[in-house]
Amino acid sequence: MGAAAPVTLEDLRRMDLFTELDDAQLEQWRAVTQSFHVPDGGIIAEQDASPRGLLLLLEGRTRMFKVTDERFDPIGHMVAPTWMQAIAAITESVIGVRIQADGDCVIGLVPLQEFTDLALTHRAVHRRIMQAIGPVTARLTSIENDRERMTSLGTMAAGLAHELNNPAAAVKRAAAQLVDALDVVTGAIGAFVEGGIERADAERLVELQQEALKRADAAESLSSVDAADAEDDMLDRLEALGVDEPWRLAEVLAAAGVDEAWLAEVAERAGPSTSNALAWVVATLSARGLATELQESASRMSDLVGAIKTYSYMDRGELVQVDLREGIDATIKVLGHKLKHTKIDVVKDYDPSLPRLAVRGSELNQVWTNLIDNAVDALGDTGTITIATRRDGPCIRVDIGDDGPGIPEEARRRVLEPFFTTKAVGSGTGLGLDTVRRIIEDRHDGSLNFDTGPDGTTFHVWLPIPNGSEPASATTEDPTR
Repeated sequence: MGAAAPVTLEDLRRMDLFTELDDAQLEQWRAVTQSFHVPDGGIIAEQDASPRGLLLLLEGRTRMFKVTDERFDPIGHMVAPTWMQAIAAITESVIGVRIQADGDCVIGLVPLQEFTDLALTHRAVHRRIMQAIGPVTARLTSIENDRERMTSLGTMAAGLAHELNNPAAAVKRAAAQLVDALDVVTGAIGAFVEGGIERADAERLVELQQEALKRADAAESLSSVDAADAEDDMLDRLEALGVDEPWRLAEVLAAAGVDEAWLAEVAERAGPSTSNALAWVVATLSARGLATELQESASRMSDLVGAIKTYSYMDRGELVQVDLREGIDATIKVLGHKLKHTKIDVVKDYDPSLPRLAVRGSELNQVWTNLIDNAVDALGDTGTITIATRRDGPCIRVDIGDDGPGIPEEARRRVLEPFFTTKAVGSGTGLGLDTVRRIIEDRHDGSLNFDTGPDGTTFHVWLPIPNGSEPASATTEDPTR
């Protein structure tokens, strides 16, 4: 940074901060203003640093960035003539953003002490700075809220992608195997004709195939040791019969529970086509299992899509009539990736007689997301989260609790304050519970409180019940799950 030309009254007169000052008053500001040049890309002010005083952008353009974990998120720009850093200086707080030159800039600096004295002397300047505090603070808070929402959405999107990928991969694998099985099944008749199997024997082979399917349906699951022993025994029998590639058939036939007598009759009826006949039976057994796997995987994907749809209320208006249980259950499914590899139990204790409420559904699901996510973080890998709904006077009360270590005593007074967080650096912005509070209190006329101690923490949400609300349907998930 190098020195620039001296600041003139005309330079300052271009600033809306000084529009109500006369020349004599303005001269007091000019006399203490130091100007300097900042090259393109130069740092004018660093985030979280103490302000040096009032900055005046006399020439050029700047960009502002929110710095988080070495990530620089652009949040706006300023074009000369304008003023910067006055709020941080007058309130004696740190600078909230990084300010960087976007091209060559000329900056005027009114040092902190002189700025404070002059701002307090000239009430018009002080008033204009105070009027800017609200909009600037609201914008920074909005940026932080958006960033936290995007971070949460990114985390959930990654988790949901993983959850959807498992059944999708199963569908792809099962479909490929089903094609192979169907090729064997469709080629069986040609193989029987080519092998010279008589009609009566073919009819009996069909009966034996149906018998194998029935045995498979009735078969009990075996332990891994017993299943391995059964497979080895089946492999020995198939080798004794001279079956081609017996290792491809042994596992499925052993799982179906076919015995030596069944194998002997298949060999008697099929003769030289025994290998083809057994491959045909195994293909039909496999096709049955693969179809079931396809059905289960598709059902799992449908459940996840349904949960996402319920969670976001994507096909409903902003204000929706909801059974609170639906939103909570959808949130638990959406957060399933966080619970999947833990030993955390989720216990639900719902009152099925509670009425439906007219709420802003997607906003309310942000409440459940933040509270359940915080409970998971508090527990780590093991513990219990308890979610209960109750009527409490004119309100529905939702309790979301964990049996973790509780909130540290020194933090309890501040947990609902904006920007306060007990999480490690980079793990939270401190806006989650403030968002919860604002959605409950400002958007739904409800209230929020919590109890905490060495046995855990429970957050209580109260939502008012409008007169004439209809009871919710009793059809929901088993609350003991």
